[in-house]
Amino acid sequence: MNNSISKTTPEVQEQEINLKQLFEQYAFYWKWFVLSVSICLVAGLLYLRYAERIFNITAKILLQDENKASGELAGLAELSSLTGLGGGSSAFVADQIDIFKSRRILRKVVENNRLHISYFKKGNVKSSEILESEAPFKLIILQSNAVRLDSVSYSFSIKHVDNQYIVNDENSGTRTLLSGENLSTPLGPITLVPQPSLNSGDELVVEYQPIDKTVDELLEILEVTPNKEKQSYVVNFSIDYGNRTKAEIILNSLIEQYNKDMTEDKTRLTRATSSFINTRLQLISKDLATADSKVADYKDNNNLVDMTSEAQLYMEGATENERKQIEYQTQLQLADMMRGTVEDGINTLLPSNLGLSDPSVQSIVQNYNELLLERDDLLKSATQDNPVVLNLNKNLQEINRSLRASLDNYRQVLQSNVNALQSQRNKFQGKLNQLPNQERGFRDISRQQEIVESLYLFLLQKREETEIQASATPAIMKIIDTAYGSSKPVSPRKSLIIVAALIFGFLIPFTTLYIKFLLDNKIHSRKDIEDKFAAPILGEVPTSEDPIIQDNDRSSLAEAFRILRTNLAFMLGAKKDSAVIFVTSTTSGEGKSFVSTNLSRILSMSGKKVLLIGADIRSPKVLDYLGLSHLQHTNIGITQYLINPDMDIDNIIINRPAPYQFDIIYSGYIAPNPAELLMNGHFDDVIKYGREHYDYVIVDTAPVSLVTDTLLIADNADLTIYVARANYLDKRLLNVPKELYEEGKLKNMAVVINDVDFARGYGYGYGYGYGYGDTAPVSLRERLRKQLFGKKKK
Repeated sequence: MNNSISKTTPEVQEQEINLKQLFEQYAFYWKWFVLSVSICLVAGLLYLRYAERIFNITAKILLQDENKASGELAGLAELSSLTGLGGGSSAFVADQIDIFKSRRILRKVVENNRLHISYFKKGNVKSSEILESEAPFKLIILQSNAVRLDSVSYSFSIKHVDNQYIVNDENSGTRTLLSGENLSTPLGPITLVPQPSLNSGDELVVEYQPIDKTVDELLEILEVTPNKEKQSYVVNFSIDYGNRTKAEIILNSLIEQYNKDMTEDKTRLTRATSSFINTRLQLISKDLATADSKVADYKDNNNLVDMTSEAQLYMEGATENERKQIEYQTQLQLADMMRGTVEDGINTLLPSNLGLSDPSVQSIVQNYNELLLERDDLLKSATQDNPVVLNLNKNLQEINRSLRASLDNYRQVLQSNVNALQSQRNKFQGKLNQLPNQERGFRDISRQQEIVESLYLFLLQKREETEIQASATPAIMKIIDTAYGSSKPVSPRKSLIIVAALIFGFLIPFTTLYIKFLLDNKIHSRKDIEDKFAAPILGEVPTSEDPIIQDNDRSSLAEAFRILRTNLAFMLGAKKDSAVIFVTSTTSGEGKSFVSTNLSRILSMSGKKVLLIGADIRSPKVLDYLGLSHLQHTNIGITQYLINPDMDIDNIIINRPAPYQFDIIYSGYIAPNPAELLMNGHFDDVIKYGREHYDYVIVDTAPVSLVTDTLLIADNADLTIYVARANYLDKRLLNVPKELYEEGKLKNMAVVINDVDFARGYGYGYGYGYGYGDTAPVSLRERLRKQLFGKKKK
């Protein structure tokens, strides 16, 4: 267990170091992240302020399928749909969706609502669309030309000022138009019809585009989708648009137009049926008129109205006639009986309730009986010769004569009625005998009439049913939800834009830095060296703006060179009385002179005698780093000695120039043949002199990849410090020190990594020392200069 932990711990530590280093590399540019995020946030807020609000408007309907199965068939259809063997409802809904999205339907929507003419209220930054009803005027095209209108797009801006319209377009520029005046345009003459509006004082932009183009735009934004359930007949409509009211008008108009279209399709059959029935009725009416005419002629010729009714009428007439005849004969017999009674004498009462229907006879009989009873009462007390009795007898005789006359007249009337009834009876009997033959002829004609009449009545009934069906609106669909748009826009979404701005604000510098780091082929830390070859690393020198270490310096630069001084002791081991240390690099500008001068400075601070030799006779920089450039005018250098070795070496040594505690031999003037001078062997004399008089001889040599100067004198070194500058040296050039190290061309070679930027996450850093050092307060101006322009080159 412990062994396993000990093996994995270094890997974990290395991973943590790499992650920390990666984080520090990006964290160094935190200001750019803050700046990028701030800019993106401001851009996002500006976008939210001026971007067009897009709203989602939806509607929902339920389709009615007349062919939908019912009862058990509906259950079987649903079962087949669930098993995947049928899709009747989904196919029906899909077909209806194609009708909704057809160009024919959408074109009607565009034309009915004039969607191809748009009105925009012009603002300072953007224009917002308004409805035609909200505009201060309505555009009317006076001369319609379908070919021109379907191929021309036209827009113009207009503003109403003092009962005038100021019109501006690309074709004619700015024009002034009076109210009611026509305007000549590529669409032909147009006029502007005023209408009440709250936007009368605003500048508007009017755009006309072909109807087909408007239909194409509607097809792009219109979404018609079925419900998720397979058996559902619900259809959902959706539009994302900037003007909610206009989008609601579009969806409602689309549903209304679809309903009209489907209703017309369903009533077309009804109209065709009605037309057929009316045509047939005209023909049947003619046939029925002919049949009626034949029936009427037959009845006229045979004096018939209705055979059945007439026969019944004849029977009823005969019966009534016979009844009356019997009644009259009875009255006649009663009259004869009354006549016989009257003739018997005046001393007998006459029957007053015999049943005679003549009221005069009844009145006379009543008078006669009253007188007779009065006479009989008088005879009980008087004789026949009494004058009163005689007068009553006389009156009775007169009444008797009158009664006989009345009975004779009544009898004559009765006999006449009996004779008439007998004649009528004979007529009825003749008619009844003729009816069977007339009825047979009438049946042949009436049968044809009934056939035509039944067909005529059937067609009349069907026409009425068709008219009722045509007048009723078929149930094509049911509107579940009319078009509605929420007041909350779907685009732009504030939270999404803010999050996107934060993400992009972070990703832009991150991506830029990632690409920069990905394409960066420079070395940055000791790991780049260690991955390439196994040369020892003496130390890492941090970035510094100071070219030389100061006295009592506690900065990170001074601490780095103190560590370097300690590591040198380990590298040299039990050295001789003096040590010769060469300092070289791959290319110029890597800081070998910087390392040489500061190494000499730090070694001299420890009480050692140090000689610094500027052996880079091609590009001398030692005195420049030390700030002693003026001494090159008063002293001679190593170039002069190599040319004239007879002079004393002491003459080329600059003894402890203030404020430094080490001696210097600078390179001298630039010779035309530096390689040949170094090969003449006199440089060895200088090294020999240094070994004899100094503890450390620091030699600043030329870069090894550019010239061979260093390799010519490399045998004189006890230790070779190879300077590699971070963020400067290309990793591909590491093959040069690798080859020199592996082939041993540079004696006791060790690497010093210069200009390591610990603030950017490279290297391990130095936190040693007391006091301010590099952490001393820096002015704001200086800090901004560092961030914007970087550090000074060494």
